[in-house]
Amino acid sequence: MFNPNAKVVAVVAPHPDDETLGCGGTLLKHIACGDSVHWIIFTSISTALGFTEERVRARQDEIRRVADSYRFAGTHCLDFPTMQLDRVPKSDLVGALGAIVKQLGVHTLYVPYRNDAHSDHAAVFDACAACTKTFRYPSVRSVRAYETLSETEFGVKPEDPGFRPNLLVDVSNFLERKLEIMSIFASEMAPFPFPRSDVALRAQAQLRGIQCGATAAEAFMLLKEIE
Repeated sequence: MFNPNAKVVAVVAPHPDDETLGCGGTLLKHIACGDSVHWIIFTSISTALGFTEERVRARQDEIRRVADSYRFAGTHCLDFPTMQLDRVPKSDLVGALGAIVKQLGVHTLYVPYRNDAHSDHAAVFDACAACTKTFRYPSVRSVRAYETLSETEFGVKPEDPGFRPNLLVDVSNFLERKLEIMSIFASEMAPFPFPRSDVALRAQAQLRGIQCGATAAEAFMLLKEIE
């Protein structure tokens, strides 16, 4: 669909699957509206980290299939070591992400919630926050934090007020496609009541849907919006 008002959108995923769990339906909606959507993956797995060659190949295939399924305008793999971002200098994370944000002229940025249970999510959020300064990244006009099933709801920091969405996106027409794409990450899914399950994802979408009068929705914390 041609859209003269199309925007460059980027979703930042600490790990492949976070983007689909958190905002897969919204990304599909952006693409259906003609926006140019890019997938930025911060981490990768390798045999050096203890993963088998078979698992590494399978993950690469998953990324390719998911990117093709969404029809992303671009997939950007930063290849930092998974589960070790808290050991990587923040300047390296910011530098890698900032270069892409500037190159693409990103308008809308989707980021993980700062207080998710996984330390990689916190490190990625901090890098994203540094790449939203208007005087350095003037193209960034909207920043939205997504919730990630299996991480956001398990945050236990006593000072954290919790994920409090103030933006809900109707994804009723895109939920089934989101679930189909999520099934590509077969090793990350398990039967209900596991959080990353078809039942749980559908239930979360329905819960957010009733909050905005839709059959399915995704929720975000709108952190920055410049009109």
